[in-house]
Amino acid sequence: MDRTRFEQLLNTLVKSFFQGLLIIGPFAATIWIIWYIVSSIDNMIPAISEKLYPGITFITVLGTTTLIGYLGNKFIIGRVVVDSFDYLLEHTPGIKFIYSSLKDVMTSFVGDKKKFNQPVLIKTTENPAIWRIGFLTQRDLSAVGFPGYVSVYLPHSYAVSGWVVFVEASNIQILNNVSAAQAMKFAVSGGVAGFHSDDNVFKAPE
Repeated sequence: MDRTRFEQLLNTLVKSFFQGLLIIGPFAATIWIIWYIVSSIDNMIPAISEKLYPGITFITVLGTTTLIGYLGNKFIIGRVVVDSFDYLLEHTPGIKFIYSSLKDVMTSFVGDKKKFNQPVLIKTTENPAIWRIGFLTQRDLSAVGFPGYVSVYLPHSYAVSGWVVFVEASNIQILNNVSAAQAMKFAVSGGVAGFHSDDNVFKAPE
C-alpha cells in the first residue's frame, strides 16, 4: 500500500471515528445522566431497591412528588397544608434563609411564577451595535435607586452559569415571537440551535 492510499484510509478512519462520536456521544451521555439520577435516588433508600427492583425508589419518589403537587394545587386542604409548611419554614430562624433561597431559585425556572419567561435582546455596545440575548427578570428597579432601569439575566453558552445586569429599559428589545425555551436553547448552544434550522446556520454565504 503506497503512502497516498494509506493517508486516505487513515483520514477516512479518523472521520468515521468522529462521526461515530457525534452519533454515540449525545445518546450515551443522555443514558448516563438518566441512570446517574435514578441510581442516586435509589441509593437514598438502598434497602428497598436491593430487595425489590432497581429504580423502585426513583419511581416512588417521582410518584409521591407528582401526587403532592397535584393535591397541593387541586384541593383546598392540600393547599392549606402546603402553605402552612411554607409559612413555618420561611419564619424559622436559620432555616428560612436556606429554604427561601432554594425556593426562589426553583420557582424562577418552573411553576406558575417562573421568572425566565420573557426573552429579550440587550444592547451592549452602540457602535457597532452588538446585542446579547437574555431574560427580563425585573421590570422596575426604582426601589433600589435605578428608575427607568430593568434587570436582565444573561446565560453563558455551554454552561449552567450566567450573570445579571442592570440596564436602561430603552436598551432592551422584547422578543415576543420567540419562546423562552427557544431563547435559552439559542443562548446556551452558542447560537447554533434554538429558533432556526441548521440550513440557516451552515448554508454558504451568497
